[in-house]
Amino acid sequence: MTVSPIKSGRKWLRPRSWALAGCLAAALLAVTVAGLDWLDRRFPPPMPQDKAISKLVLDRNGKLLRAFTVENGRWRLPIQLDAVDPLFLRMLLAYEDKRFYSHPGIDPRAVLRAVIQLVANGRIVSGGSTITMQLARLLEPRSQRSLKAKLVQAARGLQLERRLTKQQILEAYLTLAPYGGNIEGVRAASLAYFAKEPARLSPAEAALLIALPQLPEARRPDLHPEAARRARDRVLARVSAAGALSVSDAQAAQRQRLGVTRHPFPAFAAHSAEAARRLDPEAAVHRLTIDRDKQAALEQLARDALARLAPPLSVAMLLADYRTGEILARVGSPDFADETIKGYIDMTRAVRSPGSALKPFIYGLAFEDGLIHPSTLIDDKPSAFDGYRPSNFDMGYQGTVTAAEALQMSLNIPAVSLLSSVGPLRLMARLRNAGISPALPGTEPPGLAIALGGLGLTLEDLVAVFTALPRGGHAVTLQEIAPATASTEQPDPVLSSPAAWYVADILRGTPPPDGAPRRRLAYKTGTSYGCRDAWSVGFDGRYVLGVWVGRADGTAIPGLSGRLLAAPLLFDGFARVGGAMPLSLARPKNAYPASTAELPLSLQHFTASNAIPATRNGVEAPPLIVYPPRNARIDVGIGSEDAGQPLALKIQNGVPPFRWLVNGRPLPEAARRRTGTWQAKDAGFSTLTVIDAAGHSDSVTVFLE
Repeated sequence: MTVSPIKSGRKWLRPRSWALAGCLAAALLAVTVAGLDWLDRRFPPPMPQDKAISKLVLDRNGKLLRAFTVENGRWRLPIQLDAVDPLFLRMLLAYEDKRFYSHPGIDPRAVLRAVIQLVANGRIVSGGSTITMQLARLLEPRSQRSLKAKLVQAARGLQLERRLTKQQILEAYLTLAPYGGNIEGVRAASLAYFAKEPARLSPAEAALLIALPQLPEARRPDLHPEAARRARDRVLARVSAAGALSVSDAQAAQRQRLGVTRHPFPAFAAHSAEAARRLDPEAAVHRLTIDRDKQAALEQLARDALARLAPPLSVAMLLADYRTGEILARVGSPDFADETIKGYIDMTRAVRSPGSALKPFIYGLAFEDGLIHPSTLIDDKPSAFDGYRPSNFDMGYQGTVTAAEALQMSLNIPAVSLLSSVGPLRLMARLRNAGISPALPGTEPPGLAIALGGLGLTLEDLVAVFTALPRGGHAVTLQEIAPATASTEQPDPVLSSPAAWYVADILRGTPPPDGAPRRRLAYKTGTSYGCRDAWSVGFDGRYVLGVWVGRADGTAIPGLSGRLLAAPLLFDGFARVGGAMPLSLARPKNAYPASTAELPLSLQHFTASNAIPATRNGVEAPPLIVYPPRNARIDVGIGSEDAGQPLALKIQNGVPPFRWLVNGRPLPEAARRRTGTWQAKDAGFSTLTVIDAAGHSDSVTVFLE
């Protein structure tokens, strides 16, 4: 049998020559592999993971809440291929590297084309670089373009292909590619120039993002829009010619106006993001239970409120799902960067006096002990309890009302009367059952003043304890770091199930504030002593929302009121997060509705055993100035040309008429009312004195600004 020779070009290669050529090729391949192995050991390439990546804070659904810059303030956000529009990827490969998935890091055909174009034109027309080689340049930047630099890039490209998959190479390139200024990576560029994630891009947007990395500074669309447009159109023409985009779509995209500006990066839940990063500084991704849409809605509400309020008033809000304890929105201030309102302070975690906001739990304990029923009559009249003489916020009294009415009107005398019977220590213990730690002034045990806010809580604490009311008395632990744990209910109840139902049902009947949406919410308001903090907290069929209004520095604010300022924001907040869900309260078997007449005689009228009239032996107690508070710093808006707003004056006890003196000088007329105002003319310290008809007096010193 004869073997035919093999024809090659003009010569005929015999089998022995063919075998020799195969051996030489195998030897060359072996030498190449050995050379790459030696190169890898001796000169390992820099890897993508060596580059710092922006740390991310994500919401419960994976949406970006906030990203943090890396060295030199650069935005460098990680990206995965499944989060990028397939159209963009198809256009990118058609424009930059058609044979990306088949070459080993260098494309011989592209290199040959580049050499031919160089010889034919006398200049570099195309560089022949693959995406892998471009990644090598990004990982190991070189200041000059030269043959040596190109050879190093080619070698690095071969090394990277041996260590990384094609997907990893493409993801690394899309993370590190420059897009002008301090923007790196396609995700950062899409957010900066289009204010959206790169998952859905138009052909015009995709073409611009492909064009920018070639000359990122010269083509920045926010600085050089005409150069950016021309580069975009060239990309569209080339990818259309390559078949990656239809001619009609390319022409339509070329007709689109560029219209690109630099957008700020997402910065939702700034306080929560900072807290998460402090908790775990090394984590690349922080996942929170926050819902970005609800967070954005409440942040906008806080900014809207700030625009209406006189600075430096601030607003804070906290929204939680009381079924799971997950915090869905936390607004620590309307503007994190606003120095005027000290926006960097997270007022959801600041300890402040809650005012009357805890009264529902006093009533709950009284229901639990069988002292009262919602229809029980209780007196609202001047009273003293072991020397403690509270008064109502408006200095007036309602006489005899039902317990439900007393709670809905937030009357002080009935609340203190009930607390004197159930005990302050017991109330404190039940609050701790919600997993919170109320702060008490000094070292003395809690007294009756805690009924009116004589302790310290955070807004988060207040929301946590209110989760007990729609949950049958058991509070839930609030959580913000995802994933949330499965079991979050506190082991010890805050209230019994019937008591929680009574309280929730009463709060559901509280009339909404003037002008608020007519929504069926169960809610309570509070105003701290000295008008420093205004509160409102309420719940619907799923959420508990807490609102705080005040100054971050604790300065007293004349006229501050939970019902006037915080409650309207509460109702508006529920509307903005999706509307109030129907509140369905299943009545426990031990709770029963009844009128006052239907109650047992012992429950028809309640009077605390230690309550006595505010007068003794027919002599009225001396007057006491309850506003302004002693040594308070109060902003009444006194300016160079504006005298500001009047300062509210309030007293309790004493025999009318009352005479007021300011720095020793009497105000024009005596008055029988226990409330009044004084218009200050100058800023600084002032001493206010009140004298009643019996000659008794009281004085306070305040600083007005």
